[in-house]
Amino acid sequence: MQHHTVIAIDGPAASGKSSVSKALASRLGYLYVNTGSMYRAVTWLALRLGVDVGDAAAVEHLMQQAAFECVKGDGFSSFLVNGEDPADDLVSPEVNAAVSQIATLQEVRRRLVSLQRDCALHQPLVMEGRDIGTVVFPETPYKFYVDASAEVRAARRAGQGLEDSVNQRDAMDKARKESPLLIAPDAQRIDTSHMSLSEVVDEIFSRLQAAGIRPPTA
Repeated sequence: MQHHTVIAIDGPAASGKSSVSKALASRLGYLYVNTGSMYRAVTWLALRLGVDVGDAAAVEHLMQQAAFECVKGDGFSSFLVNGEDPADDLVSPEVNAAVSQIATLQEVRRRLVSLQRDCALHQPLVMEGRDIGTVVFPETPYKFYVDASAEVRAARRAGQGLEDSVNQRDAMDKARKESPLLIAPDAQRIDTSHMSLSEVVDEIFSRLQAAGIRPPTA
């Protein structure tokens, strides 16, 4: 089936990709999809039901029994788990500590990647994550890898009240067997270490304009 235009924004933890993607989607009039929240939602469900996140078989059974749904809001998507939106709990310390482990599991990634691809059947997307340009939509010509130094990213996490280690997250994300964090060969890398949010969004927007992408109202 024909997909709509997808802008893929990948990058490591605290690189600024979520804020950039949300602002860019708003400017373009595209739907914003945060795939990281999907993996966090599965993690939240496993912890809530007392499923051992290190037990691949138990988590896979959970995935087979649960109902997942992406719904459109005001310019962004929400991810419902058994009809419930767990958004308020997705950045809890417990979820932060376990999400990278959940994200290594083949059945979890298979199910969520399928849902992510379905999102583009209905409208243009700005989708952010860690494998959008390499696995989910490798065919899109609009790929960006948003990055920042480890020191800057650690400071950003601390500013958000989060205490997980970006170095540890990076190591787990890059080493996992299923869809490791990689830079797509044709992705445009942007270092946000010394850039404001508006500067990053302006830079990506200008590059997209040069490639022929225009907001619907332009």
